[in-house]
Amino acid sequence: MILKDKIADLHRQVEEMKAANAEEVEALRIKFLSKKGAITELFNEFREVPKEEKKELGQALNQLRQAAEVRINEMREKASAAGMELADKQDLTRTPDTIELGTRHPLSLVREEIVDIFSRIGFTVAEGPEVEDDKHVYGLLNFPPEHPARDMQDTFFIEKEVGVQKPTDVLLRSHTSSVQTRVMTSQKPPIRVLCPGRVYRNEAISARAHCFFHQVEGLYVDKNVSFADLREVLLYFAKEMFGQDTKIRLRPSYFPFTEPSAEMDISCGLCGGKGCSFCKGTGWVEILGCGMVDPNVLEACGIDSKVYSGYAFGMGVERITNLKYRVKDLRLFSENDVRFLRQFESC
Repeated sequence: MILKDKIADLHRQVEEMKAANAEEVEALRIKFLSKKGAITELFNEFREVPKEEKKELGQALNQLRQAAEVRINEMREKASAAGMELADKQDLTRTPDTIELGTRHPLSLVREEIVDIFSRIGFTVAEGPEVEDDKHVYGLLNFPPEHPARDMQDTFFIEKEVGVQKPTDVLLRSHTSSVQTRVMTSQKPPIRVLCPGRVYRNEAISARAHCFFHQVEGLYVDKNVSFADLREVLLYFAKEMFGQDTKIRLRPSYFPFTEPSAEMDISCGLCGGKGCSFCKGTGWVEILGCGMVDPNVLEACGIDSKVYSGYAFGMGVERITNLKYRVKDLRLFSENDVRFLRQFESC
């Protein structure tokens, strides 16, 4: 297309320009009149026009630029007037539209309440990585490599480049006890920590189980720590969380990293311990596991078991939330259904 035809084509485009607001006007100005705009490019081409055609084409180019500037200014004024008119119509005294606020997740509410209860008696929060190594999740916790206790937790293992680390050495933590081992190997007693976090186990998802869930574990290591200390701390927690009338009982159990070990039940809050469908007629509901830290664990973490002793406990946040709010299906916690979450707005 020769220069004369290009000028005529741009003239037509300038006459047909339309803009709904100031932003669109500015975009048109840049398109036609900026340093890299279409009209400026024609002036660059004009330099190579033969002398006999320069007068005619030069006048045409100047007229095109002036027409574009006039048209841009007209649209800018029109857009400015429209904006002022819109502003005049706005009622600044009108109550603004309400903004729907979100709500805290029930698991977050319960986890924060658990942390707050234990923080009153000196526990501090410790955190660790969710992608862990076998040493901190199992090795330091008295799980020998071929020990059947490892089958108690169906673990997600992560493969890594062969030659750098064995595939089974890297995994998603199956309990937050890994945070306890990290604390014990990096700090000297006295140790009094609470370890909240998300954990993973290879389980079928159902109303009663999920492949990921949340735990809060506690650890206290010092001189002359006894099982009686553990019982009093757990009784304090149960009364603060579920009410002052709550009773507890400890049943013998087994965990590789504690000895002796126990599981703790609380009296059913629905029937007052008389027996109902919720507690399956027993009057008791299990909420956590606990025990005295095994001397082998202390020694593996570099703590002299002849000088120090300690206790540990662990609870599922989902379990406590179920008891507190009567949520029957674990899947509701991770489905992000706003109808479910709005029930906790007043909590």
